[in-house]
Amino acid sequence: MSCIEKLSETSCLTATGPLAGYRVIELCSTIAGPACARLMGDFGAEVIKVEPREGDSVRSIGGQDKGVSLYGSAILRNKEAVSINIKTEAGRDLLLKLINEADIVVENFRPGTLERLNLGYDVLSKDNPKLVLVRISGYGQTGPYAAKPGYGAICEAFAGVRHMTGDPDRPPSRTALAATDYLTSVYAAFGAMMALLNAQKTGVGQVVDAALYEAAFSMMESVVPDYDRTGVVPMRQGSRLPGTAPNNLYRGSDGNYVLIAANNDAVFKRMARAMDRADLLEDPRYTTIRGRNTNHEALDAEVAEWATTVTAREAAERMEAAGVPTSLVYTIADIFEDPHFRERDMLVPVPHETLGEVTVAGVVPKLSATPGSIRHLGHEVGEDTFAVLQRVLGISDNALHDLARDGAIMQHGLDAFDERKAVRA
Repeated sequence: MSCIEKLSETSCLTATGPLAGYRVIELCSTIAGPACARLMGDFGAEVIKVEPREGDSVRSIGGQDKGVSLYGSAILRNKEAVSINIKTEAGRDLLLKLINEADIVVENFRPGTLERLNLGYDVLSKDNPKLVLVRISGYGQTGPYAAKPGYGAICEAFAGVRHMTGDPDRPPSRTALAATDYLTSVYAAFGAMMALLNAQKTGVGQVVDAALYEAAFSMMESVVPDYDRTGVVPMRQGSRLPGTAPNNLYRGSDGNYVLIAANNDAVFKRMARAMDRADLLEDPRYTTIRGRNTNHEALDAEVAEWATTVTAREAAERMEAAGVPTSLVYTIADIFEDPHFRERDMLVPVPHETLGEVTVAGVVPKLSATPGSIRHLGHEVGEDTFAVLQRVLGISDNALHDLARDGAIMQHGLDAFDERKAVRA
């Protein structure tokens, strides 16, 4: 049963957005799974994150301030943090009861882990046939590599993306961000929404199988038919985008970089005039998109030479005035200074009990009628254990203390030894 049918529950009343009233159980660690559930939480879902006592390893990634995980504050936002030891019989029973009251479960264990815990989809959906189970893994739930461990970076290499990243005369590179994890989280959330819609129509849920390597491979869409028909294995292109020209980074006279993208004929004409190089429009090598791509090295050299005559900012301003897509290469410091990010609510300061305030990235995408929101930052491990189990399952105080004493659950700030003495007294 979703909490849309329990309007008296506080968590449902405080959430807004298109997913308000739906309950999500998150059984995830690191990035792709938590990011998927965070998307649902941003748009109003009641997300209950279930962690072991030691917590999700994502809490140890990135910076810390006064003992607070800054990444955890962001990726665990809009979630209630519950600590349950699902390797105990009592803990497993609690998890099953929570799942019986949920609409969606998100997990990113290695395939087979849930089944070994006797928590496969057949068990989870037995008393909750509309349940949607989102399974995120490196290589998917089936196939010869299903059991292999795989992080986003590993699966980028397997999917061919890493081969395409970097400069042709250097080893394959990577972006210093978890790009494939976040892309997979969006595919997984999209799959969950489609499955949820179908469950509403049919009364029957299903499993969403989201593989990191497949999300990465989806970026190879243009490469697949090319290789099939021509046998060409494309190589790394450095900072340029293959297939169009000019679309590259150019260094200004001040040493800073500007990215200019003149992908089609109309934009190329505007770029040439902004450079005071109308002669480029008469060059037969550059009169078509294919011609410019074929002769991209010569064309890039022309644009690069022009860029050295102005600062990167001046180049960007001239291109922008002419209607040519362009941007300086921003650092995070530049982003914090740019008014557009603030105006679009992409840098959102949120109150924090320990730190006073933490700025996090905003909600994406923007919905005109039912927008998402950031209700609170990430909670500590087990901060909401007692509150959630009381609210959702109606477990009494004494029973919760007994469960904590026996190690089936953990409540943040509760010393198990002292609590045992208090209960006995």
